[in-house]
Amino acid sequence: MSRRQGYDGIAVCVPVTVPYSRYSERSAHWFCGRALAELVAGAGIAKSDVDGLSVSSFTLAPDTAVGLMQYLGMSPRWLDHVPMGGASGVVALRRAARAVQAGDAEIVACLAGDTNHVDTFRHTIASFSQFARDAVYPYGSGGPNSSFAFLTDHYMRAYGATAEDFGRLCIAQRENGLRHPHTMMKRPLTMEQYLTARPIADPLRLFDCVMPCAGADAVLVMTADRARALGLPHAKILATIERHNAFPDDPIQYRGGWAMDLDEFYGMAGLGPGDMDFVQAYDDYPVINFMQLEDLGFCAKGEAPSFVRDHDFTIDGDLPFNTSGGQLSLGQAGAAGGYLGLVEGLRQVTGQCLGGAVPDARVGLVSGFGMINYDRGLCSGAAILARSDS
Repeated sequence: MSRRQGYDGIAVCVPVTVPYSRYSERSAHWFCGRALAELVAGAGIAKSDVDGLSVSSFTLAPDTAVGLMQYLGMSPRWLDHVPMGGASGVVALRRAARAVQAGDAEIVACLAGDTNHVDTFRHTIASFSQFARDAVYPYGSGGPNSSFAFLTDHYMRAYGATAEDFGRLCIAQRENGLRHPHTMMKRPLTMEQYLTARPIADPLRLFDCVMPCAGADAVLVMTADRARALGLPHAKILATIERHNAFPDDPIQYRGGWAMDLDEFYGMAGLGPGDMDFVQAYDDYPVINFMQLEDLGFCAKGEAPSFVRDHDFTIDGDLPFNTSGGQLSLGQAGAAGGYLGLVEGLRQVTGQCLGGAVPDARVGLVSGFGMINYDRGLCSGAAILARSDS
């Protein structure tokens, strides 16, 4: 199948969020099962009608997607396990769409969910990768804070970004998040609060860092004909890209895989960055937002600081960005963080917003980034969703 084959006739629908909580005694299996139940109820179908699943979770272990099927009492004919963190939503979407196009499944449930017990996060980062086990965690810096502090410090030195530049984006996202019912961060954020927050890992401060929590997000992928027959608001997929271990010779990551496939991405959609009504970017730390703005063509490499100074990223601004507030406001429910932008983007183009709605949003970009290994994230992807007029 050609990489450039489009996604004609494929629909994305039924955005589901199992509300986030800081901690939960429930298992990841419960959160995934709850998401599936809401997908089925929202589509008005039977569980048996779902014959394909894509599952992402860090805390299902020792189970994977196939073990979850026994818990859920399902026998799908197509099953995918996508353990790619922040890239999981986009990767699951594009693979599910191809499965429906090929006839391998008729309705695919793409879902991600994780729990967060009191000590879950420490155990997760201790066994996150062989890099973490052997070369990072034993020295007391196993986890994303130190890695993103490293990437942020390098970016600031290379391109002259300041803390205020990162703060502008964090503050805009918080303003967006205050309009969303599921946000974990329920107070406005000022520049003074951002700059004087306690240090976490220099140069990162408290509001640069995502907060782990529990929850789930999910969507359904099916044919557009099926979605219309069910009376479901749905979106079209105009383009997707996926790339892993991009630019491995870079001594430290300053660009992601999006930059390798940008021409193909916009060429498939027949659109450019200026045509996007909103952007939903993976945002566990602000420096990755800057990297995505550059590598997705909104500005040149190194120009994100000035780009952020010149634009309004609130829902009513000239480039609405992470309109749900993103993970920096809602929290990071493990692998579900990789679905947050996908679910929010789908809600925006189908008129099903839980929070603030971008005026007349017709087309938007969703970007994912995941699996950080000390000096770089290994997975990246992006998708362009558009309103369906039928």
